[in-house]
Amino acid sequence: MLHYEEQIWEQGYIAVAGVDEVGRGCLFGDVVAAAVILPRGWAMEDIDDSKKLTAKARERLYDVIMSNALAVGVGVVDVPTIERINIKQAARLAMKQAVEKLQREPDYLLVDAEKVDVDVPQLAIIDGDALSQSIGAASIIAKVTRDRMCLQWDLQYPEYGIAIHKGYATKYHREKILQFGPTPLHRKTFLRKLLHEQQEMTF
Repeated sequence: MLHYEEQIWEQGYIAVAGVDEVGRGCLFGDVVAAAVILPRGWAMEDIDDSKKLTAKARERLYDVIMSNALAVGVGVVDVPTIERINIKQAARLAMKQAVEKLQREPDYLLVDAEKVDVDVPQLAIIDGDALSQSIGAASIIAKVTRDRMCLQWDLQYPEYGIAIHKGYATKYHREKILQFGPTPLHRKTFLRKLLHEQQEMTF
């Protein structure tokens, strides 16, 4: 998991930030990104793609990463912005915000399959959250941050089960949308096909 980092460190870069986002494929809620700079040579075997970890493992690793990272930044882009600029651009904007919120300036970025709109050398890595410890760490920070937001959203809209499915398009979630209609935090552009097929609602 340090293969890419070691290559970058050997080129003379010091503050290498991993960058990732979560929530791109959700029907509900904000998209969240994180950027994490870890100390050179620091290793934690359990860090991996956040989707492969249990919620309990993610919470534990979140605390470990926050305690050991040299810098952590989190970016959040809300639903109105997602609707206005599309989810791909919103995810990239969240990544940019995360990098800009780092407490120290990075000199290189390792990014999960994306390009961040900042003037910093960077490398996009397909499945980077499973191949780079820095990106995996960012994935965990972003996932735990968004999952905690989902718990708050669940209190606002308890009938949708947001705490369970985190806003993704599960059968249960789709059924509840059709039963109760979309909330202000549902991404209407994501729901058009679902609602059109059912012909039960209009916008």
